[in-house]
Amino acid sequence: MSPYRPIDRYGVIGNMETVALVGVDGSIDFMCFPSFDSPSIFARMLDHEKGGFFKISPALDDARHRQMYLPDTNVLFTRFLSEQGVAEISDFMTLEPGEHRVVRRAKTVRGEIRYRMVLDARLNYSRDAHRVVPTRDGVVIESLGAEPLALRLRSSVPVTIVGGQVIAEFTLRVGEHATFVLELAGDDEHTRSENPEYPTEAFKATADWWRTWAARSTYRGRWREAVTRSALVLKLLTSRRHGSIIAAPTFGLPEELGGERNWDYRYTWIRDGSFTLYSLMRLGYTDEAAAFMRWFEQRCRELAPDGSLQIMYRLDGSSDLHEQTLEHFEGYRGSKPVRIGNGAAGQLQLDIYGELMDSVYLYDKFGAAISHDMWMNLSRLVDWVCANWRLADEGIWEVRGGRREFLFSRVMCWVALDRAVRLARKRSFPAPLERWGAVRDEIYREVFTRFWDAKRQSFAQYEGATTTDASMLLMPMIKFISPVDPRWLSTMRAIEQDLVDDSHVYRYRHDSAAHDGLRGKEGTFCICSFWYAECLARSGDLGAARYSFEKMLGYANHLGLFPEELGPAGEHLGNFPQAFTHIGLISAAYYLDRALSGRGHE
Repeated sequence: MSPYRPIDRYGVIGNMETVALVGVDGSIDFMCFPSFDSPSIFARMLDHEKGGFFKISPALDDARHRQMYLPDTNVLFTRFLSEQGVAEISDFMTLEPGEHRVVRRAKTVRGEIRYRMVLDARLNYSRDAHRVVPTRDGVVIESLGAEPLALRLRSSVPVTIVGGQVIAEFTLRVGEHATFVLELAGDDEHTRSENPEYPTEAFKATADWWRTWAARSTYRGRWREAVTRSALVLKLLTSRRHGSIIAAPTFGLPEELGGERNWDYRYTWIRDGSFTLYSLMRLGYTDEAAAFMRWFEQRCRELAPDGSLQIMYRLDGSSDLHEQTLEHFEGYRGSKPVRIGNGAAGQLQLDIYGELMDSVYLYDKFGAAISHDMWMNLSRLVDWVCANWRLADEGIWEVRGGRREFLFSRVMCWVALDRAVRLARKRSFPAPLERWGAVRDEIYREVFTRFWDAKRQSFAQYEGATTTDASMLLMPMIKFISPVDPRWLSTMRAIEQDLVDDSHVYRYRHDSAAHDGLRGKEGTFCICSFWYAECLARSGDLGAARYSFEKMLGYANHLGLFPEELGPAGEHLGNFPQAFTHIGLISAAYYLDRALSGRGHE
């Protein structure tokens, strides 16, 4: 039996600086600290022996595990239930700006229960040794590597040091509790966490903050619980310091068990960020959208000399994402290599220009007017699209098998020009409208000629292909084609034949001519499944859309969290939780709810 817990048996806590994954057994098995893109200090999900963990477990025979969030918060409870008693672990990260703390509390609800706490820190992706120094109320863990890092654990019960691990064994009767606070250790040992009342006060303050934030949502439609949880996930993945949003908080979790499709998603993609910004605005979170737009604006100030943009960045906007392999990690259930950094940062992906311009257009329309300086930089970017839209690229799916002229890249170049023209006219911005409009129309005509498969009566993945890919599902959503156009409806039928399996949708078929350059296959892509449901709704088939959407909701884990992909048995695959998937859920729920309520099209 594998020692690795299924990916879907984890909850997440965070502070908009980093995230920890907490298993149903009370073990934190993944956390990078103090930031999302910092090296890991716990990574047992990626190597059960060498990864490191932070576990609190009650000694209860045959205990049943239950996890839940305090409603409308990211405060997590893990319960252990047996005939001997009931134990409860509460976990959260505090939200004080500039401070980094994980607060864990063990409490006995029924019976008298023995507990064991083990903190096994493995610093710098388990590459650096450390020493553990006892203190009056816990320990300090100091790195012996080149990169300085010190962690402080405050414990309300005595701890011992055994071979680099910190261990506590204690007994709690009904109503009694023990607390553990893990924080970044500075020069001053006297921090707020030394107050015995701090865990209780921090719990209330954290829960209240999350409830207040969730209440700001303007969404009042169907599936509100799933939409709210998705919004809370997106907020967890947002950097409060920079305003950027990461794709997922993990690295190395496989898209195929035992395979090589194991990537680092702790970065901000222009594409994902654009979709996220739109989702946040739909729910009324204009402050978050504004912060992200400021981050976008800064990236536009840093365009390459020719006006082009990188496809992804670090949280702070830096562009060094050098990809390397952690050879000493065995990988989740043997899935190697385990990569950090992301080599796709150097790819050409033309679709990002359309996604960026669409989000800017919508923000200017529903959020706040963009600045003169941003428009001048965007004009350079649009001019670059005019000059380069015919290039072959790696496309939205970041293939590593060579560049092609992908349909979706063409369509999104059309979006970039279309939104630029609309925005210039709306705001009376200076722009070469005749030239931009002519290129936009040229792209439109080419899509309907070079990328149309007359035999299948379908758009094609790339010129000459007989296959489709799931990115086509965005064509009616970004208003390139009507959702009831006969050409679109026949394309939908082709997509269903090629990619749809019940309510699940593959990104593309791996036996197609557009080989992605990697061995093995992958599961169905969750956001594509939500795109499919929304496309059904936009085409007027509300019954099928609702059925498909609600079936997909059933593949969330016990806490309402979604991964990147689903495997053959519905198991969660890929990095987790995945912002892209939760973005798709919000979009589909929003549109489908409006359609079912008779409020018409957007």
